[in-house]
Amino acid sequence: MRCLTVLSNHIRIVTESLKDRDSMALGVWVAAGGRHEISANKGVAHFLEHMAFKGSRKYSCDQIKESVEGVGGNLNAFTSEEETCYYAKVPSAHLSLTFDILADIALFPRITHKDLEKERAVILEEIKMYHDLPQYHVMELLEELLWPDHPLGQSLAGTPQSVGRMNADDLWGFHHRLYSAQNIVVSACGRVDHDRLVGMVRRKFATLKPLPKVNYPQARKTQDKPAARFYEKNTEQMHLALGYLAYETNHKDYYVLSLLNVILGGNMSSRLFNEVRERRGLAYSISSGLKTLDDTGVFLVRAGVDNGKIVAALELVLKVLEGVRRRGVTADELKRAKDYYLGQFLLGLEDTMDHMIWVGGAVISNDQVKTMKQVEERTRAVTLADIKRVAVEVLAVRRLNVALIGPLTRVQEEQMRRIIKFCR
Repeated sequence: MRCLTVLSNHIRIVTESLKDRDSMALGVWVAAGGRHEISANKGVAHFLEHMAFKGSRKYSCDQIKESVEGVGGNLNAFTSEEETCYYAKVPSAHLSLTFDILADIALFPRITHKDLEKERAVILEEIKMYHDLPQYHVMELLEELLWPDHPLGQSLAGTPQSVGRMNADDLWGFHHRLYSAQNIVVSACGRVDHDRLVGMVRRKFATLKPLPKVNYPQARKTQDKPAARFYEKNTEQMHLALGYLAYETNHKDYYVLSLLNVILGGNMSSRLFNEVRERRGLAYSISSGLKTLDDTGVFLVRAGVDNGKIVAALELVLKVLEGVRRRGVTADELKRAKDYYLGQFLLGLEDTMDHMIWVGGAVISNDQVKTMKQVEERTRAVTLADIKRVAVEVLAVRRLNVALIGPLTRVQEEQMRRIIKFCR
């Protein structure tokens, strides 16, 4: 059973009770992420998330880890473009302690100069690590193409320059602006008592006040012409990423695009996997995916390709995508995509952590959570004509962005730019 309570100060608590579980997953969400930053403090949301685990008003760094892990649980956090989530999974008997720790580190972190300097060094190494891993770095290059001169086009971890000059005032300033009552959601899934959790939240956050909404610059949803960026690096494999500007989270065609994604590259039965890997052997890994945000989104294709086959691989990927734009998909493909999408959705809800992230993420971004029945109805309602219509719109050549990392030769680069420029 799902329950949602909104406190007088606008903090929201959402729970999904699964009484057959012995565990529970709990998350404290804050609507504060990378797109709320500016270039001067890029990476501050991520830096603040790191600092929360160094100690809080009530708990030392060791107490935070040992208290949760000491009862067989685990805890962590993540920062995304639009939110930060502090979360844990524990045996259900330890709800009270786990909530108190997560809430305390999120709302009352202890930021000392010594800890800040140590964590700065850790984050700088993290940035280096991502740059050393081409499968991650290529996504940063792609996002720069998708959203140029915009916070969404900049790394969530920040740059060596922005992280290098970050100070406690920057962290506290960000915290005071965005860690306010109306930006907070507490979500839990598993064996959990909703009313009991509401009481804990009310007591812990009683003095927290709502503040004026912090706006962020809107992102573009489309573009006038294709773009490409190639980064030469001596790697054993080419790392290719394609991105088409697509739909926001609440777009009416969200489920249409989700099914198109399954058909094109969402599993091993997909067109891209079969054509590029199975039949032609042009890539070891190839898949597609979606990222949706409040006002924009992207349809992605990622591939790891043999250095000598990159031109043929790009040409074939674009041919497969264009084939769907021109001719649509078959009734059998659409049926299998619907069954796969709904099956994967249902399997994901069996895990308390995935379930908690789904309901918490839905409430903090959309103030509501769809039921399984609603998801199934909207998925089943998608038609072949819908798939064709969305493919024509989203996979238009002008929306295409191509990023690549690898030892690209001048001849290969010229051939790829020609393919991108003249693809039809």
